[in-house]
Amino acid sequence: MLTFDFSGRNIVVTGGASGIGLCITQNLVNCGARVFILDRETIELEGVSTFICDVADEKAVQDVFAKLGGELDQVDGLVQCAGITRDSVFWKLAEEDWDKVLDINLKGAFLVMKHAMPLLRGSDSGSVVNLSSINGLRGKFGQANYAASKAGLIGLSKTAAKECGHFGIRVNVIAPGLVLTPLIDALPEKIKSTSIAESALGRASLPQDVAWSALFLLSDQARQITGEVLKVDGGQYI
Repeated sequence: MLTFDFSGRNIVVTGGASGIGLCITQNLVNCGARVFILDRETIELEGVSTFICDVADEKAVQDVFAKLGGELDQVDGLVQCAGITRDSVFWKLAEEDWDKVLDINLKGAFLVMKHAMPLLRGSDSGSVVNLSSINGLRGKFGQANYAASKAGLIGLSKTAAKECGHFGIRVNVIAPGLVLTPLIDALPEKIKSTSIAESALGRASLPQDVAWSALFLLSDQARQITGEVLKVDGGQYI
């Protein structure tokens, strides 16, 4: 049984009210963490505080961390799961859909890290885990905006790892493949079966697979790991 102890630690999760983010949140609470969610939805879960927040709105993000700063001395971990898709081949992609995906997936991640920094610097073991995608590494038909945002997130994370290392803050990336969430359930069966057939293990990932990886990267067991991209995809990328 894989277990971690996050007792006494404060961890922020964006997009933590549903999907992979919710699974990570539940795992963190089960391991003793106090979790603060930034999302457009709210959940009722003991040990969790929710802030309704559009991560692409700098004033909204700044206000959340100002409130947290009035309550906490430090944030020990940040997991960024907030993300959206607006799929289309790039020559038919509306400018609005390009902007929206880049705003949430990339600009939002930048803004949250930026305003979380003062509290992360207060921790002696600060760790950031950003959720990208294997499509940010390889591209994906019909996902020019999404792939670009997730590739940009990898570049942002590697840069942040370099800039934050002397504060003792680690920054890593998880790049999932197909993960069975309610969002994926809405996809045509052909798309899901094709993605599963691509994988070496012949199965899709579950949210729990990503959660275990996120908890490891947040933990002291990963204290010498920073600037890395961990693919959790059952071999779909290869």
